[in-house]
Amino acid sequence: MQETYSPRDIESSIQQQWEENQVFKAVVDSNKEKFYCLSMFPYPSGRLHMGHVRNYTIGDVISRYQRMQGKNVMQPMGWDAFGLPAENAAIKHQVAPGKWTKENIAYMKGQLKSLGFGYDWNRELATCDPEYYRWEQWFFTKLIDKGLAYKKVSAVNWCPNDQTVLANEQVIDGCCWRCDSAVERKEIPQWFIRITDYAEELLNDLDQLDGWPDQVKAMQRNWIGKSRGVQMTFGLKDREDALEIYTTRPDTVMGVSYVAVAAGHPLAKEAAENNADLAAFIEECNKSGTAEADLATAEKKGMATGFTAIHPLTGKEVPVWVANFVLMEFGTGAVMAVPAHDQRDWEFAQKYGIDIQQVIQPAEGEEYDLNKAAYTEKGTLINSGEFDGLDFDAAFDAIAAKLAAEGKGEVKTNYRLRDWGVSRQRYWGAPIPVIRTQDGDTIAAPEELQPVILPTDVVMDGVNSPIKNNPEFENIEYNGEPAFRETDTFDTFMESSWYYARYCSPRDDTQMLNPQEANYWLPVDQYIGGIEHAILHLLYARFFHKLLRDAGLVNSDEPFKNLLTQGMVLAEAFFYVTENGAKEWVNPTEVEIETDDKGRVVSAKRSSDGKELQAAGMSKMSKSKNNGVDPQEAIDQYGADTVRLYTMFAAPPEQTLEWSDSGVQGAQRFLNRVWRLSYDLLQQADRGDLSALSKDEKDARRKTHETIQKVSDDVGRRYSFNTGIAAVMELMNTLQKVDLASAGGRAVVAEGLDASIRMLAPIAPHIAQALWVAFGNDGLVVDAAWPEVDESALVKDSILLVVQVNGKVRAKLEAPASASKDELEAMGKDAVASHLDGLTIRKVIVVPGKLVNIVAN
Repeated sequence: MQETYSPRDIESSIQQQWEENQVFKAVVDSNKEKFYCLSMFPYPSGRLHMGHVRNYTIGDVISRYQRMQGKNVMQPMGWDAFGLPAENAAIKHQVAPGKWTKENIAYMKGQLKSLGFGYDWNRELATCDPEYYRWEQWFFTKLIDKGLAYKKVSAVNWCPNDQTVLANEQVIDGCCWRCDSAVERKEIPQWFIRITDYAEELLNDLDQLDGWPDQVKAMQRNWIGKSRGVQMTFGLKDREDALEIYTTRPDTVMGVSYVAVAAGHPLAKEAAENNADLAAFIEECNKSGTAEADLATAEKKGMATGFTAIHPLTGKEVPVWVANFVLMEFGTGAVMAVPAHDQRDWEFAQKYGIDIQQVIQPAEGEEYDLNKAAYTEKGTLINSGEFDGLDFDAAFDAIAAKLAAEGKGEVKTNYRLRDWGVSRQRYWGAPIPVIRTQDGDTIAAPEELQPVILPTDVVMDGVNSPIKNNPEFENIEYNGEPAFRETDTFDTFMESSWYYARYCSPRDDTQMLNPQEANYWLPVDQYIGGIEHAILHLLYARFFHKLLRDAGLVNSDEPFKNLLTQGMVLAEAFFYVTENGAKEWVNPTEVEIETDDKGRVVSAKRSSDGKELQAAGMSKMSKSKNNGVDPQEAIDQYGADTVRLYTMFAAPPEQTLEWSDSGVQGAQRFLNRVWRLSYDLLQQADRGDLSALSKDEKDARRKTHETIQKVSDDVGRRYSFNTGIAAVMELMNTLQKVDLASAGGRAVVAEGLDASIRMLAPIAPHIAQALWVAFGNDGLVVDAAWPEVDESALVKDSILLVVQVNGKVRAKLEAPASASKDELEAMGKDAVASHLDGLTIRKVIVVPGKLVNIVAN
């Protein structure tokens, strides 16, 4: 081997060897325990960022470790290739989205390969390929046939700039998450899948997911939002119809002072027909989105409808208002308002001078002021007639029973979860496989009209989808009659909700999933991705898996057995303020900094011209702050193994990682040390033997096996890669001090290096492979067994005995490891005899192998 470690000389050739020999090709083997490791696939934006690198390194380390445990490992990779960014880029660069996407995939694939990730590229897929989305279309038509997919007019968040529907989570402060345009509420026909039919199962099955973070499970429970309440009927004065209202707080029903309905409620629309001001207000409400979080913080606004509701228990008349904080999509689109005990209702009542009637008394000694805020906690009922004095539970049951007896209400379980709206009005997505006949009927496209291929040779004008008002795409023939294709496309969450399953048989062109392959590999044993996907993607994937199960395509209940949510990658951010007051961000690679003795930045200047800059501290790597580190530049400068090692060492995987050039350099120095010690050993005539070791050599050998023990637990069970790497670093410190002139020393170092190479193989696979071969081993280190602990090497001949007198350390001495408690007590007394002069020993506490504590006075 060469004397100096040079990543450039070894990494590309080793990667080529892996590829030529199909080292990571996964095949079904019923004689082996399988392990399916999957990282969330990337959107092909053009370049990898350090968040990608960290995510995929974690997955690769786990995959390689499990392979060294003898398991049959599958680790695939693909591309979440549909979506609005491709359209925006196509408009900007005057190139078709398909071409832009394919070029990005090719470049990013090369980047992934340069990092040495052990993917089975035979299973690669891109969601924009018809070979993939055709099965999604086929499955959707089956859902239509079963009544699980349907179309209805629905109020949605509409981005007027991007001309598409946004999920609530894509509305930030009332604006589109991509273009920052103000979002409007709009009613349009949308396709939905009945996820609400699975709400209870999705909730209950969270209890199966022992390998998921509690935080993610809590977020999903909250999103599903199961509640037990009462649905009651408020009559309408001088009308035959009524308002159905659901509440989880029936104990407050005697405090209702008005009823509020959504702007989209039929009663509101009817009232607006002869009220121009109300019509204008409803139009104003439609300018806001449908996200609950935004509505909760928005100013409460409303107008009276002129209608009057009748209280179901008291018969009291209360006004009906249209309120901007009520949504048609949640509950019944109408709420009973109790200003004294709901903050939202209180703010509204304060603004419009509506009565506030207290009906809940807080616990004795608890003070509150209804003039300042609503009292929203549970308590004892007052001003509630026959229900006075009841606590929440008793009041719930009594009020529900009375409403039921009078035919005006019933106990009901509701869910916050809403059916999944899957249609979007953009071009770059999978066409929804539906046709509209001349008679106006909407039907699932029959199999002979599938797949519906998205045309890719298009020109983007920045306004309209190329498949809308496009006769070549829209106009078809059905049963000999003219018909029309649906021009909406699927939400890209559809593709990402089942890609993990298609990886099991991605080349099967006869069926969506090959049952033998799918049921061998699924569920995914380890899934890795950001916590920002905790609700939408992960919930939709769980739902889709249950749909696949109920269609007989898989036999498991859940898609992902274990979930690891990795933290973000942070980097220093620097800026200066321009003449117009804007912040101009400067990339850290272009900044010269001075730090104090605690590493804090005290001065920052732009390298090119010395311009003074302000340090904004550690921030998430992003284009907006120009503080991203290009992975390719880091690989070119330091090598893939150094980048991989640093991202695993700098922080635990679930925590944020602060990028540091000095830290990367430290990782490279460590690999240099491993290489140098290996070189030094290989220059020796032989590698010695372990038959006769000195005490120091035994201690060094013990360190090797203690390290194997620790790293096996850190990497294999705890996923604490940083502490595992730190342990190998400590081992290297020990091995470097061993005398290679001694036969025993050479043997200890050889054993320690062999173990270190294997333990580093999942993390820094290129250098591990090069050293594996240099030491004369056959084959690949990835196929080697993980090192095993020699229990006999852990046995100590002697121990360090601490001797205390009245709790104070007075001596430390080496004692035989086999010494009995009596022998240790005697040795301890002898060692501190001078400290016991004139004292009477009252008690001696012996902790075998550790200490002797003598209590005397």
